[in-house]
Amino acid sequence: MSFFKKIFNKDDQKQRTLTHVNQLLVGDIIVLTDSFALPEILRNQQLQVTAVSSYEYEQNTQTEWTLQGANELLIFLSLDVDDSTELKFALKIAQEEVETLFDLDNFSEIFDEPGQAFLDRKTDSEITTSWSCEQYQQSVFAKVGFFHRKDHRSENISTYEGKDAGEQFELYALYNEDQSKGLDIEVWQDGDTDVFLTLFRPLTDIIDMYSAS
Repeated sequence: MSFFKKIFNKDDQKQRTLTHVNQLLVGDIIVLTDSFALPEILRNQQLQVTAVSSYEYEQNTQTEWTLQGANELLIFLSLDVDDSTELKFALKIAQEEVETLFDLDNFSEIFDEPGQAFLDRKTDSEITTSWSCEQYQQSVFAKVGFFHRKDHRSENISTYEGKDAGEQFELYALYNEDQSKGLDIEVWQDGDTDVFLTLFRPLTDIIDMYSAS
């Protein structure tokens, strides 16, 4: 309970009631199931929202929650909304982990038109175990987006104008056969490239939520 006491120091204070993930704000806490379907770094964890950001695309804007637990590793959470809504967890991996997972010549094909690369896993590192899969097929090529270090649900964002402008990037995405796992690559205008392993899970993997206010 010590982790909670740091956040909730007034037992008699009326708390916000959280009924859905999309209500999460900075300071809120989620509790994940102990299912072995989750990677060990997520299983039975309490994760606190440390930041809320926005990804703006032509057709929609997505909320991203930055989560941190006792191990201080950052996990990124968003909602994948299609026929149903799923949790999308993302783990940012370093260049050396990319080199361990994939052949770099094969990996570079992701950036070649028409964007139909197949990617085979070589081997996992300790951190990527249960996050990666044996093969990925590309489905997104150079999709333009804008990243905002703001919560679009409560703050104004603008693609092009002034202080509200986002940071432009191109998104490349690959998925395994049943689309339960994926790979997101974000290429920024200055050439920096961020690589994320992604994991899609049912909403019920969050078994509890606690509001910070």
